[in-house]
Amino acid sequence: MTAPNWLYENFDTAGSAIGFRVNKTLDEVQSPFQKIEIFESTDWGNVMLIDGAMMVTTRDNFLYHEMMSHPALFTHANPKTVVIIGGGDCGTLREVLRHPGVEKAVQCDIDEQVTRMAEKYFPELCESNGDARAEILFDDGIAYMANCAPNSVDVVIVDSTDPVGPAEGLFNKAFFESCHRALKDDGILVQQSESPLVLLDLIKAMRAEMGKAGFTSFQTLPFPQPCYPTGWWSCTLARKGQGFEFREADARAKAFETLYYTADIHKGAQSLPPFVAKALGEG
Repeated sequence: MTAPNWLYENFDTAGSAIGFRVNKTLDEVQSPFQKIEIFESTDWGNVMLIDGAMMVTTRDNFLYHEMMSHPALFTHANPKTVVIIGGGDCGTLREVLRHPGVEKAVQCDIDEQVTRMAEKYFPELCESNGDARAEILFDDGIAYMANCAPNSVDVVIVDSTDPVGPAEGLFNKAFFESCHRALKDDGILVQQSESPLVLLDLIKAMRAEMGKAGFTSFQTLPFPQPCYPTGWWSCTLARKGQGFEFREADARAKAFETLYYTADIHKGAQSLPPFVAKALGEG
C-alpha cells in the first residue's frame, strides 16, 4: 500500500497505475514460486495480487473467466476434453464445467497456494472443484503439456499470469508445440494475451510463436477488464485449421447464465478496432 487506504499497481510499460481503496490486508503467503496477497476492498470485494500484480477481484473477475472459456467452447464443434494450464483461482474451470458436453476438465497450476487462497477468499470461483469431471493438479504446466498424449485434447486454455516468473515459459514456440501436438485436428488453443492497447507487440510476437509451432489461424478477442493494466484485455485463439465461426444458435440457447458473455458479445469481439486489426495484419 502506498497510502493508508489505497492499494496501487504501477504499470511501467504504459506509464500508468491502477488502484483500489482497501480496508485491510486479509492474508499473504510466500509460496515457493511467488508472493500471494489478499486484500478486502471497499467497493470491489476481495482482491488478489501475485507478486504485486492484480489478479482477481470479486467484482469483475467474471469478465475474464467467461471470455477465456465460452468463446472457445462455443467455437469448437463438440468440446469434450479441456485442459486449463494455470487458472489456479478456479474461475475458468467453473465456466468450462458449465458446458454439459464437457466430459473432463483438467486444471494444472504449478502453485497450490493460489487455489487454497481462492477457496478461502473467492469460494464462488471454486464451486465446481468437486465436480466429478474436474481433475485439479498442482504441477508444472509446461511439463504436463509436453507429456500429454497426442491428439487427445479438444481445447487447451492457458490461463496464466503475465509472461514473467513461473509463466514465462508459457508464451514460446516450444510450449505451443506441445499444445499443438496434444490437440486434435479440430482443437483450439486459447491464451490470455494482455492489453491490446499497449501490448500489441506482445500479441504479435505470441501469435508468431504459435505460427512457428504449427497453428495456422488466429483470432484475438478484446474485452474489458478493469482490474488489469489499461482496463482493456484480450484472449487469443489459435487452431490448426481455418475459421472461427462459432455455434451461435447454441450460444443463444445456452442452459446456463452468464454475466458478460452472450452470442452478441462474441460476435462483437470478433470485429477488431481498426488499429488492432491493422497491427495484427487483419485490416
